Amino acid sequence: MLNAVNPIMPGFYPDPSILAVGGDYYLCNSTFAYFPGLSLMHSRDLVHWEQIGNVLTRHSQLPLDGVGHSEGLFAPTIRFHDGIYYVICTNISRGGNFIVTAENPEGPWSEPHWLEDADGIDPSLFWDDDGKCYYIGTHPNPDGVKYNGDWFIYISELDLNEWKLVGEKHNVWNGALKGCIWPEGPHLYKENGYYYIMHAEGGTGPEHSVMVCRSRDIFGPYVGNPKNPILTHRHLGADYPIKYVGHGDLIETPNGEWFITVLAVRPLNLFTTMGRETFLAKVIWEEDWPVINPGAGMLTDKVEIDLPEWIPAEDPDSYTSRTGGKTCVPGSSRTYDFASMQELGDEFLMLRNYPDDMYKFDGEGLKLKASREDIKAEGSPSFIAVRQQHHSFKSEAAFDSSSLRDDECAGLVLIQNNLYNLRAEVSCGEGRMVLCKDGKDEIIGKIPASGEVAVAIEVDGLSAKAYVNGSCLGEAAVSDLSTEVAGGFVGCCIGIYASACGKDSSTYVNFKKLSYIY
Repeated sequence: MLNAVNPIMPGFYPDPSILAVGGDYYLCNSTFAYFPGLSLMHSRDLVHWEQIGNVLTRHSQLPLDGVGHSEGLFAPTIRFHDGIYYVICTNISRGGNFIVTAENPEGPWSEPHWLEDADGIDPSLFWDDDGKCYYIGTHPNPDGVKYNGDWFIYISELDLNEWKLVGEKHNVWNGALKGCIWPEGPHLYKENGYYYIMHAEGGTGPEHSVMVCRSRDIFGPYVGNPKNPILTHRHLGADYPIKYVGHGDLIETPNGEWFITVLAVRPLNLFTTMGRETFLAKVIWEEDWPVINPGAGMLTDKVEIDLPEWIPAEDPDSYTSRTGGKTCVPGSSRTYDFASMQELGDEFLMLRNYPDDMYKFDGEGLKLKASREDIKAEGSPSFIAVRQQHHSFKSEAAFDSSSLRDDECAGLVLIQNNLYNLRAEVSCGEGRMVLCKDGKDEIIGKIPASGEVAVAIEVDGLSAKAYVNGSCLGEAAVSDLSTEVAGGFVGCCIGIYASACGKDSSTYVNFKKLSYIY
């Protein structure tokens, strides 16, 4: 018997959608304003995971110009039918709901098929026994929104040849509780002769929950489970170490076990810095209703799984083995020697639609162009990062600052969004620790620095220190980079950046190393 350890995907991996195809399992998560879009994980035992790519890897698939950190791509759903993989999602900023397809989950994925008549957010797909495809999503109360979060879940048949909804939009459910807010993230399943809608409720914060309803007919009427919510932590108090639980998606393994993925957060002293993470729980069926973690009724640290162990690095057919381990294991420590790399692993993130010449590998390191955009702008800064995945870690970057001109800067940034970040940077022959709160910079410490430099940020819970060439420049509160202070739906990422601070520049900064050690 194996044990999966929660969270199965630590760090900024929100809105999980999970898919079982035979003995393979795929996990897709929201990415908002980050590029590439929609991380895609693979496992064969639900314990060991590898990243096999990202769904949206071309700028033509993912317009993000000028969108906020918590805009862009909302909750995806990944599904498989008749030899084709489907991901449906909402780009709330540019185009609305769309579907992309692939014959292989590793890609390439198609250009988006925009569903112009599908309003709202959080779409999902379902194929019935007769082969018909159905769209389920959410939109504002068609009779008029009476309060913030007064939305309905609706279902419509979907024509996958014409990429449009067919017939009436059936408003089938507006939440399990009277006056609920944000019935969202719905998924449709068929089991035991019933159609089931599993959805979130209460907003993706302290009141988040998993609800379920069912009907004998796909268009209803639906009846709520009298035991709703079937999973929530909102009743466990403000100090409980795992909160915001919701947004569930179900799978069944070949041996008949059922599991659910959900999102949740792990705050410290009520501050959430890593954003919403992916957790796993066991599911059984009683009286034709799903029961999550029977006997516990909440998320557990470990989940027993009756599957053969699978370690990607030891499987010659795995993506990890076939690509020479170019992409790091989620949640692992890693050191990137850029001089020995020819491409970035799939775990790296950039912001929005950056120019093609933003970075290059030349055998000496990663050359990052000093962009006109500042890290504090809602543009496309020269910025390459990985997710923060632990409460305590140290990240270090080594680079040659001698190419910087005038007031150009480069360094390492721990970023929640453009208005809330912590930087260890070099500019004008000076190494600085800078805390940005609500768009305003505070220089916490500085020392002379030029030429070859090493900058580091060390996080210990809710406290962070920054270093330049081994000298500590001061300490700052990481709580300033939390969801509770900075807002939004994202978690912190840490990475390298270079900026010409509002000017056009041809400067490339040679970064030689980036590490993330927990």
